[in-house]
Amino acid sequence: MKTLVKVLVYVVLILIVLVVGSLAYIKLALPNVGEAPDLKIEATDMRIERGRYLAHHVMVCIDCHSQRDWTLFSGPPMDGTWGQGGERFAQEFGFPGKFVASNITPANLGSWTDGEIFRAVTSGVGKDGRPLFPIMPHLSYGQLDEEDIYSVIAYIRTLSPIQNVTEPSKADFPMNFILHTIPQKPNFRKRPATTDLIEYGKYLVTAASCFDCHTRQEKGQFVGKPFAGGFEFPMPDGSKVISANITPHPTSGIGNWTEEQFIRRFKMYSDSNYVVPKVAPGEFQTIMPWVMYSGMNEEDLRAMYHYLRTLEPQDENYPRFVTAK
Repeated sequence: MKTLVKVLVYVVLILIVLVVGSLAYIKLALPNVGEAPDLKIEATDMRIERGRYLAHHVMVCIDCHSQRDWTLFSGPPMDGTWGQGGERFAQEFGFPGKFVASNITPANLGSWTDGEIFRAVTSGVGKDGRPLFPIMPHLSYGQLDEEDIYSVIAYIRTLSPIQNVTEPSKADFPMNFILHTIPQKPNFRKRPATTDLIEYGKYLVTAASCFDCHTRQEKGQFVGKPFAGGFEFPMPDGSKVISANITPHPTSGIGNWTEEQFIRRFKMYSDSNYVVPKVAPGEFQTIMPWVMYSGMNEEDLRAMYHYLRTLEPQDENYPRFVTAK
């Protein structure tokens, strides 16, 4: 009997050592994506303009890294706050922790090298080696053309410096361990020719991270059918916005949309006659940054439409907006 007890004790101790060792390895050795590259980006006018287009209208970096005006429809970024950071993605919004968009103006990134910014955007590892939660979709950005990332970095270097110290992000258990396993080395691809509508559209959908918002998530994990919607976004007043199904299902998705209707749905927000409406608490609101995406050119929107038409149709239908109880 004593021998059996001793064996059980040894087994338990070995298991404890293995668990502690594994957790220590995850915390101390990961993420392992390599050193930040030795990189100095030439800030040409062409790169800065391309970066401005991507940061404002496709990858919409300025959307998450600015203060959004939720008294207006779709919460457009407020002038004078571009890049200052501070937007919170926390437990009350269904996230496994509190993740805060950082200040990406030169006031904060001035001490970062171009290579350190590049690694953060494409591999999800900060200057200090900490892993970044993929609310910034570094897994998608790591699939883009390196030249487009160079352009974004060249552009954000031109932002007006804003002295704004953001609160630190903190993942809950067990995400504080899981987070170290998420960053990965990028798998870059060249930007396809604009004439290849399907491949170019896929590239833009990846850059815009449409999958992330239009796929249902629970506590940071994708659990829904790809692009079929269902991701719930709680609003400050207690109401909820639920992402739409953008697969080509004829009734639940956008299968009956024409190319013209799809493009018009975006471009209507950039029409010279369009005035962004005020939204009172409890009224229909959306986190979809329509005003920012409306700046995409029609050629890019057309390609995105044609790629989305190739997705597998999913019969998933969710309410778009649920008022507070």
